[in-house]
This record gives sequence, structure tokens and C-alpha cells, in this order.
Amino acid sequence: MWGIDLIGPMPTATGGAKHAIVAVDYFTKWVEAEPLVHIIEANTISFVKKNILYRFGIPNTIITDNGTQFDGRKFRELCDKYGINNYYASPAHPQTNGQTEAVNKIIKHNLKAKLATKKGSWADKLPQVLWAYRTTDRGSTGETPYSMAYGAEAVIPVETSFSSPRVQLFQPEINIDMLKCGLDELEERRERAQIRNTAYQQRVARYYNSHVHERRFTLGDLVLKRVNPGTRDKAAGSLADKWEGP
Repeated sequence: MWGIDLIGPMPTATGGAKHAIVAVDYFTKWVEAEPLVHIIEANTISFVKKNILYRFGIPNTIITDNGTQFDGRKFRELCDKYGINNYYASPAHPQTNGQTEAVNKIIKHNLKAKLATKKGSWADKLPQVLWAYRTTDRGSTGETPYSMAYGAEAVIPVETSFSSPRVQLFQPEINIDMLKCGLDELEERRERAQIRNTAYQQRVARYYNSHVHERRFTLGDLVLKRVNPGTRDKAAGSLADKWEGP
């Protein structure tokens, strides 16, 4: 099951992109994303074909909002053609597509951290942000999206720079056998991740339910002030700060 959503508008990037389309596999947490110049049905169909169907196969379900780019005749025909269940998140309850909403926040946060004042370069930094997300353990599964998708951990740049044990002990003659073992254990890895994910969701629910309480402020307290959407830095778009102070 994949969730698809849009980020933006953001500062105009190279090529004129102001939005990004993001897709998340709900089980492995793998993320695909691309900059978009125009939010139109043809572009969303192209993205789904290239980044989901032709790369990972036909999903059972795709969850989106009910924007025209996802609710048009051609997009529906694509889903019908491949037997994909297309569910729509209600605008009043976007948490229906909560996994994608959560990933969007992480992507925007990491883009802000990398760009500082050069927010127009977000499209150039997007692949780096995706790579970092894919190779970082997710708290819900205890696994990286990369390992959940491919059965092995990716070699990251820091390992080659400082010669990690995995790099130092690499033996070409047994590497293929080790990769085969990793693939043989992939189903077991995914089963463990599913158990951890279920336990994680239960812990989050218990913690939230036990810590919900009314907050009271008194004169003189230092607080963050939410920036009114009408007064935010329009040039920064959705990468603008949402809070200011104290």
C-alpha cells in the first residue's frame, strides 16, 4: 500500500519546480519523491508509473487526497487497468494518509536544515534528503527502508571515508553468498519489523492517551508564536518557519 501526497508551494527551483510529489510504501517506509513544475494529472500518472509500478510492481492500494491530479478520469483508469484500489483521504481528516503526511514533515524539516537561506536549491538537495531517510532506522520498525526493500544495508559515504569494519572485511569471493543469505532472511526481517511496528503503534497510543492534558500559560511565560499564514515569508513557501520566538 502506497500513500501519495504533494509538498508545496516552495521557492521556485531550477527548472521552475515549486512542488514535490511524494510516495511512501506503508510497510517498508520506502520513499520516492520528485520535483514538479506543474501539478497536473499527466505528471502524477507518469510519477506513479516510473517510481512505483515499473520499479516495485503493482500495489494493492494507493491512498491520495481528492485533488484533480489524483481524481481525474485518466488516473482512475490507470488504477482500474492494474486492479489498484484507489482510496481518497478526506480534506477534513488528512491524517487518513498520515504516513505520507509524516514523511512530508521530515522531508521539509531536512530540506530547511540543509538549505539555510538558499531555499531555491531544494530540488537539488532532495535526492540527498531521500537517501538519508532511506538509510536511517525508522523507529516504528527498527529497520531502514533500504534494508526492508532490498534485504541488505546500503554502504553509506561515511563508511568508505573512515573504513568501517564492513568495508575493511569485504571479501569479493563470498560477497554474493552473503547477499543471498540476506535475501533468504528478508521475509524473517520483515516479519520482525511488522511485530515491532504493531508494538510501536500501541506504545504511541498509550503514551498519547496518558499525557493529553490542558496547557495553561501565565503572564511572563516564554512561548513560541505561530506565524500567521498571511504574514509568512512568501518567497520561502512551505519551507518558511511556522513558529517564531521567544
